[in-house]
Amino acid sequence: MTFALVIEWLIKGFVLVLILLGGFAYLTLYERKALARIQVRIGPNRAGPWGILQPIADAIKLIFKEELTPAKADKLLFILAPVVTLVPALVITAVVPWGSEVIMFGRVITLYIADINVGVLYIMSVASIAVYGVVLAGWSSNNKYAMMGGMRSSAQMVSYELSLGLAFISAIMLAGSMRMLDIVEAQKALWFVLLQPVGTAIFLIATLAEVNRPPFDMPEAEQELTAGYHTEYSGMKFALLFMAEYDKMIAISAIGATLFFGGFRGPFVDTYPWLGPIYMLLKLVILLFGMIWVRATFPRIRYDRLMAFGWKVMLPLSLAIVFITAAGIILAEQVNPLLIWTVPALSLLAGVFTIAMIDRELRRKDYARR
Repeated sequence: MTFALVIEWLIKGFVLVLILLGGFAYLTLYERKALARIQVRIGPNRAGPWGILQPIADAIKLIFKEELTPAKADKLLFILAPVVTLVPALVITAVVPWGSEVIMFGRVITLYIADINVGVLYIMSVASIAVYGVVLAGWSSNNKYAMMGGMRSSAQMVSYELSLGLAFISAIMLAGSMRMLDIVEAQKALWFVLLQPVGTAIFLIATLAEVNRPPFDMPEAEQELTAGYHTEYSGMKFALLFMAEYDKMIAISAIGATLFFGGFRGPFVDTYPWLGPIYMLLKLVILLFGMIWVRATFPRIRYDRLMAFGWKVMLPLSLAIVFITAAGIILAEQVNPLLIWTVPALSLLAGVFTIAMIDRELRRKDYARR
C-alpha cells in the first residue's frame, strides 16, 4: 500500500459522499416533478429556473429551523439516531462498481472504492444496521407514537430482509461469485433480469419495504402515528432522517442495477470506459422513477396485510426462486447449457401461481364479507 493509493481512496470516498448528498437534494426535486407530472400538476417552479434551486431553498429552511429536544428524551441517543440511520446509506455504496478502469493523472484509477470478494455479504450486513437508527429514534424520543413507529419499522424491515437476502442469493448463484465486479462481468452477454425476472421483482419489492417507501411506509404513516418514529425531530436532525431515506433509494437502485441490470456494462464500454458511469446513471434514473411511480400509483396497505404479504407470499416465493435457480444451473452444467432457460420459465410459472393464489384468497375473503 502506497501513500498515493491512500490519497486516491480518500478522494474517491469524499467524491462519492458529495455525489450522494447532492443526489439526495436533487432526488427530492426529481420526485416532486415526476409526481406532479403523473398527477397533472406543475410542481416546484418558483425557486430558480424550472424550480432547480428548490432543494437549496429547502436546505436553507431546514438549517435555520428551530431544533427541539423533548425534556425527558435520552439526549445522547436522540442525537445519535439520525447519524446511525444516515451512515449505512452512505457507506453501503463503497463496493458498488460505477465503472471499470480509467487512466487519470498518469495512473490507472478504478471507479469504485473497495473491491472485496464478499461484496454482497458486505451490503447485506451494512443494510441490516440501518434498522437500529430508526428504532433508536423512536425509543429515545420518549413518545408512545414514535416508539410504536420504531417497533413497526423493526418488524417490517426484519420481515422483508429475509426475502431481500434470498433475492441476493439468486444473483450470486447465477454469477458464481459474491464479488460485485464478477457479478457485473457475468452479465456481459445477458442481464440477470432476463434469467431471473421474478427474483428481480422480489428484490425491487423488498427494497421498497426496506427503505420505508410507499406503499410500505407504515412506520411513518402520518394518519395513524402522527409521523411515526421521527415525530419529535425537527430542523437538521429531521433533515438527516429525511436524507437517509433518499440516499438509501440511490444506494438500493445502484445495487439493483449492479445485481440484475448489468451494472456499468453497455455498448462500447470496453472501448470507452467513461461510458460506464453514464450507463449507471441512466439505470439509476430509471429505477428511481420506478419507485416514484409506485408511490403515485399504489395506496398504503394495512399493516397486518403488509406483514402477511412479507411472511406468507414473499418468503415462500423467494425460497422457491432460489430452488429453481439452483436446479436450472445444475441442469445447464450437467446436461445442456440451453436448460438455463428453465430458470426464467419456471420462475414466471411460480410467480403466476402466486398471483393466482393471492387473487383466490382475496376473492374468498370478499365473498365471506358478503
